[in-house]
Formats: sequence, C-alpha cells, structure tokens
Amino acid sequence: MSDDAQVRRALDGLGVPYEIVEIDPAFADTAAMSERYDVPMAAGANCVVVMGKREGEERLAACVVRADTRADVNNLVKRTLDVRKASFLSVDRAVEESGMEYGGITPVGLPPAWRVLVDEACLDIPAAIIGSGVRRSKLLVPGRLLGELPRAEVLSGLGR
Repeated sequence: MSDDAQVRRALDGLGVPYEIVEIDPAFADTAAMSERYDVPMAAGANCVVVMGKREGEERLAACVVRADTRADVNNLVKRTLDVRKASFLSVDRAVEESGMEYGGITPVGLPPAWRVLVDEACLDIPAAIIGSGVRRSKLLVPGRLLGELPRAEVLSGLGR
C-alpha cells in the first residue's frame, strides 16, 4: 500500500507550509470530493501524467491545472514536450513510476526525470487542494507554491 511519506519528505525539504487533510477515499476523485465536502472546484488542482515520444525518446510530464479545467494535452502540452502526439500515461505506469496511488498523484515528490507543467491560473488559488500521493487524504498548499516546485514550468493556458 502506498503512503504519503515521499510527499511529506519532499514538502518538508522545501520548507513550505502545507496541511494534509484526511478524506474518505471513496470521494478522492475531484468532482466527488468537491460535492461531498462542499469545496468549490476552483479551489482544487488536478495532476495528470502525460507522455509523448520524439525520435524514440519518451518524454513524461505531470500537468497541474485547476480542477474546473482540463489540461490542453493535444496542443500546448504536445508543443511544450516537442512531440507529435501526447497522451495520458497508462494508470499502471503512472502508479508504478510515481510511487503514488491513482487518484492521489500530486506534483510533489515525483521522479526527477519528469517535467512538471503548471497552469499559471493555479498560482492564484489561495489554498490549493491537490492529491497527497494517496486517495485517503488531500494536500492543501498555497497555489503559488505549485509554480515554485522543483522543475515547475509555469504555462499560460495549460488548463482550458
């Protein structure tokens, strides 16, 4: 079973304020969590993992967008990764390579080879609610922190 220790270590290493809030794992998906806990979608941020290939080289990225938007995978992500086609990484690979649970993957504590693309709209969320690495909790961090994560690349229009 996964735990949130790698996420806590990464956050503690950054020395930033955060809070981990326990939730019912049955409500880990963004829309369900938002409804169940009466949290506006605009307060949440989702992290999706995408990949593309160029000249046989795989290029992976975690994309962080506001929960009330979707990542522009077919245009901006594709151009940013410089690949012909970008698609979501399979659930099995995303879970195995991130060391996190599906539905709890967060941009904090990801493998060093992964790029972290953050929609600039996320920076304006006062207390962003994102995955904590596991389905049974959520991480609350200042939205601006998402743009300050190691390897973070802030992009305008990533979330549509």
